[in-house]
Amino acid sequence: MLMAFNSSHLSVFFTFLFFLLAFVIPHSSSAADHFLKLPLLHKNHYPPSSPESLSADNRRLSTLFSAIGKRSHAQLPLHSAASFGSGQYLVSLHLGTPPQRLLLVADTGSDLTWVSCSACRSNCTPRAAVSFFPRQSATFSPHHCFSPACTLIPHPRKTPHCNHTRLHSTCRYEYSYSDGSVTSGFFSHETTAFNTSAGKLLKFRPLSFGCGFSNSGPSVSGPSFNGANGVMGLGRGPISFSSQLGRQFGHKFSYCLMDYTLSPPPTSYLLIGGGSAAAKAKLSYTPLLQNPLSPTFYYIGIENVIVNGTKLPISPSVWAIDESGNGGTVVDSGTTLTFLAEPAYKKILAVFERLVKLPTLSEPIPGFDLCLNVSNGGGSPGTSLPQLSFQLAGGSVFSPPPRNYFIDAAEDVKCLALQPVASAAGFSVIGNLMQQGYTFEFDKDRARLGFTRRGCAVP
Repeated sequence: MLMAFNSSHLSVFFTFLFFLLAFVIPHSSSAADHFLKLPLLHKNHYPPSSPESLSADNRRLSTLFSAIGKRSHAQLPLHSAASFGSGQYLVSLHLGTPPQRLLLVADTGSDLTWVSCSACRSNCTPRAAVSFFPRQSATFSPHHCFSPACTLIPHPRKTPHCNHTRLHSTCRYEYSYSDGSVTSGFFSHETTAFNTSAGKLLKFRPLSFGCGFSNSGPSVSGPSFNGANGVMGLGRGPISFSSQLGRQFGHKFSYCLMDYTLSPPPTSYLLIGGGSAAAKAKLSYTPLLQNPLSPTFYYIGIENVIVNGTKLPISPSVWAIDESGNGGTVVDSGTTLTFLAEPAYKKILAVFERLVKLPTLSEPIPGFDLCLNVSNGGGSPGTSLPQLSFQLAGGSVFSPPPRNYFIDAAEDVKCLALQPVASAAGFSVIGNLMQQGYTFEFDKDRARLGFTRRGCAVP
């Protein structure tokens, strides 16, 4: 469907172009051969309790679903989907001059990178909820409210966008979450430093981010925030962390989520750039689809579901994105379990119940429809569990091992780590448990998602 390119769309286009030219370091061919390799930390104990995991995922999905179609006017919108529960991966970032170390949630479901800030200047008492002290940095600067970058973020409803009586009016942002959580503050820019794959220290300026002086609610503070100081937005929009660094390293990033059931858990990595280890491996690819009403998310197309080599009779309409922006399938780093459209989930569940030979629990664990007693066949339970595969658009097939979709819910108990999406306003989500043991490469220039087990899976 063609979209009329009127004056408001032209305004958005030139704002986006100005942002790329004015706020991103020019690309150089030598830099594109290098990449950033940032460790990902998984701070929760495994396995998470069933209520904890499901509650956190359901909060996140509520926020993801609420982001669809929230466009009040023609601009490049930012929709944050961060809801921090049992399955989050944290990445370390150094911000400011001198650098201050932060731990941020790596989130493919949002664009804005934001940190919790304090206005304290000296003799500051560190607090767990506060990560960044802008007055102690020589390079911190808020964006002006009239700058093109300020048009790319949501603004507080109760205060004017710009104070026309003040020469130095700052750009204010406000993110509201479906559970009532709010983060607000100044949209700013700062210097950040990394060690590149070439062994050189790279200072990147300006990195645009939200400096949140007011953060309240379970999605942005408290125990469920899990020790994080903010969010690293890795979405598809121009303001995301990966997009801002894209001109320096190429518009792609990848991550390898190692199996955190192992003890001690191996280190997972987030890699920014095209010269990463993923480029050396043979990847399978599927196109990244566009949802105009939800441009932040990474949508893929599922064409068929296969169990033990047999294609299930699921209508293609189950996976389609409709005219209202509902439906489709999103690959998400911040959701633990995998959520599938209810018609597909019911078909998979029925086949699994028929094929599984292990005894089921007389009283299933709340929140799970299929739980197995593996005490007798626990020596090699994977041989008794069905093989689930997804045939994707473009011809690739994603066939994760059974440990990616059966969770250890209790001692000698495995539960099917799939959940139904009953809401017509929702979509399917491939969670990070299903992604374990794979390298996923998000190539925004070529609009494709690559995946491989080489270099990531544990033998």
